[in-house]
Amino acid sequence: MGTTHKMERALVSAGIDGVLRYVNKDPQDRRQALLKLTDIVEKVAGNLFQKKSYDTVRQMIQDEDNKWLQYVNRLLDETDPHVAKMTALNLGFEAAYYGTKTIREKRRELQCQVPWLILMDPTSACNMHCTGCWAAEYGHKLNLSYEDLDRIITQGKELGIYFYMYTGGEPLVRKKDLIRLCEKHSDCAFHAFTNGTLVDDDFCREMVRVGNLSLSISLEGYEEVNDSRRGGGCFQKVMCAMDLLKQYGLIFGTSICYTSKNIDTVTSDDFLDMIIEKGCRYTWYFHYMPVGNEAAVELLPTKEQRAYMYHRVREIRGREGGKQIFAMDFQNDGEFVGGCIAGGRNYMHINANGDVEPCVFIHYSGANIHEVSLLNALRQPLFMAYRDGQPFNDNQLRPCPMLENPELLREMVHRTGAKSTDLQSPEDVDHLCGKCEDYAQQWAGKAKEIWDGNPHHEESFHNYKSTYQK
Repeated sequence: MGTTHKMERALVSAGIDGVLRYVNKDPQDRRQALLKLTDIVEKVAGNLFQKKSYDTVRQMIQDEDNKWLQYVNRLLDETDPHVAKMTALNLGFEAAYYGTKTIREKRRELQCQVPWLILMDPTSACNMHCTGCWAAEYGHKLNLSYEDLDRIITQGKELGIYFYMYTGGEPLVRKKDLIRLCEKHSDCAFHAFTNGTLVDDDFCREMVRVGNLSLSISLEGYEEVNDSRRGGGCFQKVMCAMDLLKQYGLIFGTSICYTSKNIDTVTSDDFLDMIIEKGCRYTWYFHYMPVGNEAAVELLPTKEQRAYMYHRVREIRGREGGKQIFAMDFQNDGEFVGGCIAGGRNYMHINANGDVEPCVFIHYSGANIHEVSLLNALRQPLFMAYRDGQPFNDNQLRPCPMLENPELLREMVHRTGAKSTDLQSPEDVDHLCGKCEDYAQQWAGKAKEIWDGNPHHEESFHNYKSTYQK
């Protein structure tokens, strides 16, 4: 860590301490501390972020009735101080500021994609056997060792990557190794997508100690629907896990796959009120993807359901009304991130076999982390094809080269010679993309209608051009 980097981190750290000093104390003093921290961030980050972003934050802080100020106050009051500080330093300063600045420089220098975050599968093992899940068939066969994970993170930090996510399998099967990685890489932010059933007091205490690990717990509805797929008793175990995490002042949310069958339930006021009461700070919504030879195409949302989802998520997180939870829709929020973020543009995936894939839903690769460096994996032909092709559609409500533009993924995989990484039942790319063609055609018209009526889309597309394109 260079001298300037150390000084900037220390300055931001002092600002965070100033805010935490007023936890559960005078609201006016806290607002002043938050304003001072905003000034520090603007001084350090400068024009890395738009000036109006800082102004919007200041306006929010000064309005005591603002929903998001109330959200921040509740988060600060209920979160363990060490966890709050490590999250702000590592996810805020290290990843969002220093990492963003560094990866932009590396992209220009290396002429390849450098992601902001890496998603990894520590293991294919899982303590559950959910219907339709590939991990139930893989069993305990595949693992990235502690040394593998450590090497990936070490190489990633050299490129400016300070945010690492885990999925699986069930990543908490490897909870001791995950804590070791949090300890060694104490300047990174870590996040695990988990079924929640392995969360206990000992693990919560370890999470508090390291302070730089957060969780997203899989949930697909209320008890009957959730347990029909995940097994009896799972819902109640998740509720108990949430209670524990809240008790220890940890930061967590939900990971929800929405389908044609559950979309109304998982976006309902009652469901959201329940998870907010349990302590959830955010909810990831993931559109069902028909990946795998046995995928159930009937679970794809209709065009009307997807349009509902687009509007509902914006309603939930609106500045007024909605809910005090930050909702993110992986498929419908393309306008804010310039379309598809995969292929290393902002994120990538490494499975438990070491295959480096463009996306957790795109099981094709031309590189394995056991055979090449992280940098060379980012230079594999499939990733370079992603780089050349992004954005895959000027309408960023049609971001994916598989789901909304299946002809593009088909062409890239054939042209680059990428191989299927599904070791259970390899799926030909023509078969995969064929399942998406009708959906893509149906959604195209509705997506155009929404996009053409979106007052923000021109600005967001310009931002992508200036920020990400080579």
